[in-house]
Amino acid sequence: MYYPSGLRKSIAIARKDLRVYYGKGPVVIFGILLPFFFFFSFLIGRDMPPLSLISGLGGMAIWFTATSISPVIAPMETRTRTLERLVSMPISVTEMLMGDILASMTMGAVLSAIPISIIAVILNLNPVNFFPLALGIVVASFCFSTIGVLMSALPTDTPSDVIMLALLIKFPVVFVSGVFIPAGNLPGWGKLISRFSPLTYFVKLVRVSFGGTGQPWMNLGILTLFAVFFLLFAVFVHKRTLPKRL
Repeated sequence: MYYPSGLRKSIAIARKDLRVYYGKGPVVIFGILLPFFFFFSFLIGRDMPPLSLISGLGGMAIWFTATSISPVIAPMETRTRTLERLVSMPISVTEMLMGDILASMTMGAVLSAIPISIIAVILNLNPVNFFPLALGIVVASFCFSTIGVLMSALPTDTPSDVIMLALLIKFPVVFVSGVFIPAGNLPGWGKLISRFSPLTYFVKLVRVSFGGTGQPWMNLGILTLFAVFFLLFAVFVHKRTLPKRL
């Protein structure tokens, strides 16, 4: 069970992660610059609906930011031997992972809200479902952070190994989640795969929040289920692979 004392330990780890890892270039590049580059490449010379633009930008921003650093924290700490020091302390695997997730979730929520707000002003869009959108940014940041932490379970002390795995997962997910092409316009196999991508439901949530058709609370609920599943799965896998990294 996750007790309040465990939350304090996780917050301490999150503060450490934010101080040590999240001032790095990849967070800025993948969290802010890359979504903007994609946004303007699709905006210039193309007649795309504003809802498609803002939902695609929001999806890319939160997906890439929340998974930019979280996959490599465990390998980096394995290499620097700080993981051994953490394990020797009275702290559980769940508490350690929650600390990494909280740090990644914080950066994901903040750095995705910024481009979404800026693009909403540029496109003159006003959210009609603001509360589900705000809550969805938090839940999606948590969900995608757990996926990043799950990737870090690879028993290695070489961050590049995990980065290669992350890239093999992150970019294909973008192309089947309605970021560039609405999920309903994908071929049959693409529609099937998109249903198993949590990013699909965040893209739909952003679209609905700015006036598109759909049910925001249903998309938010599905995102929450994904977040719980990936959290439990990440804890399970890390408990199995942790001894191989010590």
